[in-house]
Amino acid sequence: MDGCIFCKIVSNEITAKKIFEDENSIAFLDLYPAAKGHTLVIPKNHYATLLDIPEMELKEVSQAIQKVAAAVVKATNAEGFNLVQNNREAAGQVVHHIHFHIVPRHKDDGLKLAFGSKEAEPSELAHWETQIKKHI
Repeated sequence: MDGCIFCKIVSNEITAKKIFEDENSIAFLDLYPAAKGHTLVIPKNHYATLLDIPEMELKEVSQAIQKVAAAVVKATNAEGFNLVQNNREAAGQVVHHIHFHIVPRHKDDGLKLAFGSKEAEPSELAHWETQIKKHI
């Protein structure tokens, strides 16, 4: 896609510290890492979000993610890792080409990834269970 920085990496118009490439995906180091070894995995074809990528391509990219994550963990001696994938600006997506962050983690590394801190009410859970099931 015109103007997409990740598409420019795929086409070699922009250089990146590529660490993996296969027929369908590329993995490269993040220029603004949350941790040492923070790596991005992208499909070579342009899709804006997780909702746009065809299922078979997502499966292929997922295989690359698994392979790259194992390598990142080994290379950084990480005790764990976060796999982060944002969709649309409201969720923090900056580059509108689907991508997956592999962030190696170490105990007490100071990185914070927090979700809800307050337990949901049973009636609220029941409401959203019904609403979401309607759309599956």
